[in-house]
Amino acid sequence: MPESAESPHKITQLLHDWSDGNRAALDELLPLVYAELHRQAANFRRKERANHTLQTTAIIHEAYLRLIEQRKIQCENRSHFFAIASIAMRRVLVNYANTRAREKRGGAETPGSLDDELIDLDAILAVDESSYEILALDQALDRLSALDALQSRVVELRYFSGLSLEETADALSLSRATIAREWQMAKAWLHRELSR
Repeated sequence: MPESAESPHKITQLLHDWSDGNRAALDELLPLVYAELHRQAANFRRKERANHTLQTTAIIHEAYLRLIEQRKIQCENRSHFFAIASIAMRRVLVNYANTRAREKRGGAETPGSLDDELIDLDAILAVDESSYEILALDQALDRLSALDALQSRVVELRYFSGLSLEETADALSLSRATIAREWQMAKAWLHRELSR
């Protein structure tokens, strides 16, 4: 749904209302931001295997359910909202991958390490065993977050949400140059981690 001229102001007001605890504001917000959420979810799906059974709409709806479960969220602007939505979508995919991995191994053991050839961050989720790779990436991002929270957030926004450098800079209130530098360092760190 394309945004009308009044939508940016209305979105900002609804985000403030939602941040103040008005859950109904999120219901009113969803139709205004649905197209962008759909774009983000489609970006997630493109990184999954071709026969992935979790549909784009299901990702959006599951993420929406996670958002409305939140007690109090401080949303400063649209970019911040989409950053929060990307976290929710990441969690949906990780939970889905956990379930698939558990089913594949009969509910017991933990996923094995990534194949040494899997060193391209952009190809990680495209391999046949994508459930394991998304779990490995999620675990690597958790480790990165403990070392450098900013780099972890940049990867989450750039890779999982498909935000541009400019959009990521806006969401994190940093310069494009800083985001570009952090993105390069995070990719190098993940490359090393995931190719072990």
